[in-house]
Amino acid sequence: AELAVKRLEWYLRRQRKDFNHRDYAYLMNPEIEEYDVLAFYILAQAAGAGFMKASREARLVVESAGAMVEDRLNVLGSEREDILADVLYELGSEGLRWTELADLLGSGKLKLTDLILKRGRVIIDRDEFITSFQDIIRDRSPDRLYDILVGLEVRETMISRMIMQRTEEYIGRVREMSSTVEVHPLILETAERIRETVERIMSFTGGSVKSARPGKLVPEAFPPCIRGTLDGVRSGNRNDAIVLLLTSFISYARLYPSVFRDRTPMKVSDLDPDLRITLGEILPVIYDAADRCEPPLFEDDPQEKLNITAKLGFGVHDMPELENEGESKWYTPMSCEKIKIHLPDLCRPDKLCSSISNPLTYYNRKRWKLRSGEKEE
Repeated sequence: AELAVKRLEWYLRRQRKDFNHRDYAYLMNPEIEEYDVLAFYILAQAAGAGFMKASREARLVVESAGAMVEDRLNVLGSEREDILADVLYELGSEGLRWTELADLLGSGKLKLTDLILKRGRVIIDRDEFITSFQDIIRDRSPDRLYDILVGLEVRETMISRMIMQRTEEYIGRVREMSSTVEVHPLILETAERIRETVERIMSFTGGSVKSARPGKLVPEAFPPCIRGTLDGVRSGNRNDAIVLLLTSFISYARLYPSVFRDRTPMKVSDLDPDLRITLGEILPVIYDAADRCEPPLFEDDPQEKLNITAKLGFGVHDMPELENEGESKWYTPMSCEKIKIHLPDLCRPDKLCSSISNPLTYYNRKRWKLRSGEKEE
């Protein structure tokens, strides 16, 4: 259990400037293999038994598994190539069709453009690549071309992402089983230590997210698309404007405006522990905008209240409640590009819009201009 927590602690501290690799050098020692396998399963089972699948803690455990694989592959010597081939084989890469990676591709952990395909099969093995393409390769060494197109980086990325995906699936299965079987006290104790470790290392005073704090909304800094949504939206764009655009924007602008700078996953309750701000300030703004729509959103689509709750990370429920947090993901604001595609009537760019790519970025920049007293031209 101690080694399990140290694996997670390594990942959290690894992202900090004061991180010292020597403090965790033992994690790269192959002699701990037997204990490390047990530690991995204890950590994953604790994440599944103690937290929702979409919770911050579960996501960090999944990410730590991928990062550990990447770092361990990086310290390998001449045996690296053979180990990569063996691991990919064990993961079932031989004869793999890209459609079998649908979940992995859909999660964003791997891109289709990272893969070499032939008739739908993923070509990742060196010998298979040469056999498949040597007849059509001209003026280049097939071996050299393999190193360029596939090489170590793509294979290591694929291994890391596949392990992350399988870790996530395993945590999900444990979560389901934990409701029907008695969980071992060691697993529950480890879950509590995961919670304590995450809170301690990622705390605002000493962690990596020092700038993450709630701040009062500044309506004068809202971008044109948000102002338009608050004024009320007609039927065609109504649901997406309120549920997808406004819900994420208002919640992040109020609670975590620095999300794109910090790049650290947070839960609403990390910033609003008793949900007072969420229930008393954020939801009223969203609901008022929904009532100003034509026709009012909840009159003919009352289920959209459930979707708003889900977009805040609390699953499909009438209202956000702490016990349901982690059943879904707290979605970040949609990009300007997506707004142009899905909500074109709301995209009425002003001069500041030309230099940003997300409504929240606009908000932060405009807010800074207002604070500094900079006049708009």
